[in-house]
Amino acid sequence: MKPIPRVSPLLIVLSVLSLMTARAAAAEVPDRTIRGDTVVSTHDPPVLIRLPASASYAGADRWLLEEYADDIELHAFVDADRDKHVRRIYWVQFEAYLPSRPELKHRYGSKRHVTLGGMDFYLDTWVEARDSPEKPDSDGAHLKALLRSHRYLLPQSVISVRFVHLMDEARKELMFIYSEDTAATGFSPEELAKRGKAHGQWPGIEAALIARAQRSIVFQ
Repeated sequence: MKPIPRVSPLLIVLSVLSLMTARAAAAEVPDRTIRGDTVVSTHDPPVLIRLPASASYAGADRWLLEEYADDIELHAFVDADRDKHVRRIYWVQFEAYLPSRPELKHRYGSKRHVTLGGMDFYLDTWVEARDSPEKPDSDGAHLKALLRSHRYLLPQSVISVRFVHLMDEARKELMFIYSEDTAATGFSPEELAKRGKAHGQWPGIEAALIARAQRSIVFQ
């Protein structure tokens, strides 16, 4: 009987670490592809998402939000000037809870809905300063880090509209957020806030923002 060869403990550790690293890297590779100004998704949902030809693709990020066992894939497009000052952001995101947490579901309190590409979307809007606090692993933090990694300069504040389509009993979602530099409104976030002097202007500003967001994206 041949003796069983001894394997170095260090070699075992290195092999395990290598396998873990390979799996982690594979998990972080975006599942959707980009063709020019179009995001191509083959599942959840199978759809082509076309954005304005003037928008530049800023890249993708994919990570596991461990607190909620949520697999997140983010794709960002921007409209920026030659000095990389961002004027508009087009943010497409796919999310899915892992099977290990069957009790989790995405929940949205908005009562407003719109139909885009034959799909129902929740709709909500807000105004946000660039330096608003973000949880380190949140999607907002990942988006800002992605844009900054490409040397894009974010506006002092943005007005945003979010569209969310839920699938698979609300365990999966497709999200699109359209954001514009608040400066284009002529008002500051404080002035547009509930007790701000320009809050009476918000309904008209919001309606125009939603209309521009809907014109900026096509789902096929």
